[in-house]
Amino acid sequence: MPHPLKSYLTTISGMARSNWPRAWTPPVPSTARWSAERARQWYAESGWRMGCNYAPASAGNQLEMWQAETWDPARIDQELGWAANLGMNSLRVFLHDLLFEQDQENFLARVDEFLGIADSHGIATMLVLFDGVWHPEPRLGPQGEPRPKTHNSMWLQSPGAAILRDRSRWPALRPYVEGVMERFGSDARVCTWDLFNEPDQTNAISYPRKEVDDKSDLCDELVSQVFDWSQAVDPDQPLTAGVYLGVDGAVERVNKLARTMLSRSDVISFHSYSPGRKLRGTIQHLQRYERPLLCTEWMARTLGSPVELIDLLAEENVSAWCWGLVDGRSQTRYSWTSWLREADENATWFHDLLHPDGSPYDEAEAERLRAAARRMTASR
Repeated sequence: MPHPLKSYLTTISGMARSNWPRAWTPPVPSTARWSAERARQWYAESGWRMGCNYAPASAGNQLEMWQAETWDPARIDQELGWAANLGMNSLRVFLHDLLFEQDQENFLARVDEFLGIADSHGIATMLVLFDGVWHPEPRLGPQGEPRPKTHNSMWLQSPGAAILRDRSRWPALRPYVEGVMERFGSDARVCTWDLFNEPDQTNAISYPRKEVDDKSDLCDELVSQVFDWSQAVDPDQPLTAGVYLGVDGAVERVNKLARTMLSRSDVISFHSYSPGRKLRGTIQHLQRYERPLLCTEWMARTLGSPVELIDLLAEENVSAWCWGLVDGRSQTRYSWTSWLREADENATWFHDLLHPDGSPYDEAEAERLRAAARRMTASR
C-alpha cells in the first residue's frame, strides 16, 4: 500500500509521465455551454481577477461561516478591507447544500449580505456550490473545535457521502442549485459559478475509511447533472468546474470526470500547487482550449508554489485565487502533512497571507500582490 501522503501528493500534482498521451485531442464540447468566442468576450469585459479562497478567520468550515449562530459580517467586512488592500478584486467562496435545505430564505439573505460587503470593497465573488474535499459526513449545528494544528480539520464535503452514494437522493440537490443560481444568476456581484470543487478527491490522508467506493464514477454522473441543472437556469455568469488531477501533464487522460469538466465548462479552471516550470506547462497545455483560464487554487510555500508565482499568472493573463487569506480556525497555515505528524508552530506557513490582526505574514509578498494588481489594471 502506498504511503497515504505520497498518494495524496500524487493526486494533487498529477499523473505519472507514462500516462501522458503522444497526441493531444480535446474532449467533445457540450452544445449547451457558451461558445469559446462568448467566453473570451466575457473575460475581456470582466478583466483579470486576483483573489483568494475565502472563509473568515472565525469560521472553520462552510457551515460555521454561514449559519446564523456564527455568521460574522463585521469580521468579514474587516477582512475584506484587508483583501482589497492587497489588490484583490475577487474571492472564491464555498456554500453548502445543507444550509439551503435548512433555511433557504435566511441562508440566501446572508449570501446577499456577503455579496454586498464584498462589493463595497470592489470585490466580485465566485460562488462554489459543491465540494468533494475533507470530511464526508457534514452535520448542521455547532461544529466543535478544530483538531489542534491540523490543516482544514473542520472542512466539509457537499453533498456528504450518504447522498453521493445514493443516486435516488440526487434530485433533492436540484432545488439548491436552482434556488441559489436563480437568486444570483443575474447579479453583477457574482463573477463566476464554480459548480463542484475537486469532486473525486480521495482524501487519502484524512478520511480514507469514510470515503465512497467508485467516487470518481459517481461524481462524473453527478457533476454532469449539476451542469445540466445549471445550464437550464442559464445564468449571466460563466459556469466552470476545475480540473486538478494530472494538470502537470495531459489532464484529459486522467479519467472521464476530467474530460467532462473540461468539455462542459464555459471557462477553464484548474488547481496547481506546482513550481513555476510545471505551472507554466499547465497553462500552455490548457491554452489549447482557447478559453479563458482561471487558476482557482495555488500557493503552497513549502511545495515550491510561492506568492512570487503571481507574476507568471499575470504574465499569462490567468486569473488566480490563492488558498487562504487570514490565519484562523481552518488552520491552513499548516501543511497537509499535519494530518500525519505534529506540525511545527514555527514552520514556514503553507497557505494564508495575513495574521489575525491583518498584518502580512510577509510584507514583500503583500507588495508583490499589489504590484501585480497595479500592472494588470494599467494594462487594460
